[in-house]
Amino acid sequence: MTVTVTADLAISLDGYVAGPNVTLDNPGGDGAEPLFEWIHNLASWRERQGMNGGEENRDSELMREWFDATGAVVMGRMMYDTGEEFWGDNPPFRAPVFVLTHRPRPTLVKEGGTTFTFVTDGIHSALDQAKAAAGDRNVDIAGGASTVQQYLKEGLIDELQLHVVPALLGAGLRLFEGLGAERRTLEPIRVVDTPLATHLKYRFTK
Repeated sequence: MTVTVTADLAISLDGYVAGPNVTLDNPGGDGAEPLFEWIHNLASWRERQGMNGGEENRDSELMREWFDATGAVVMGRMMYDTGEEFWGDNPPFRAPVFVLTHRPRPTLVKEGGTTFTFVTDGIHSALDQAKAAAGDRNVDIAGGASTVQQYLKEGLIDELQLHVVPALLGAGLRLFEGLGAERRTLEPIRVVDTPLATHLKYRFTK
């Protein structure tokens, strides 16, 4: 069975997935609030955070589709460190998560089906472990930007979904910076335009 490897990111109109000065206390970087504000009131997002209510709309449907399709997640240590406290004892992933790191740590088992396994031997090992854990669902390369870039450089991502937010950040972390000279072709799968974002889904052609 072939597992599809995805990346799903909010991005500004000028190509940034985070603002400048990303730190543990400022995980989105300066001025990055517009990238994420559209998500916070979606019913599917609130549901995954253990909250009630929220908007049931096309944006919420797309978010729920991503949650339901994802069987395992890969992320960088910075993303883990900035989210650990916020996610608490019942993180929203509800699937095995493999964290790329140079600092070993025992596997953490959380409520709701989320486990965090800390992988110290590189992106290929993390992806192999995630594929083995995903069953018949997708593996999502969650972030941050540098982690997604590493997988893009190696040609390891099959599908890319970008939620283009109508905002200009002007500075920060660009998703498509430093990917090298190799040209890869993308096939459009879907475009969904809502008042909150334009959702673009692509498949990389082999």
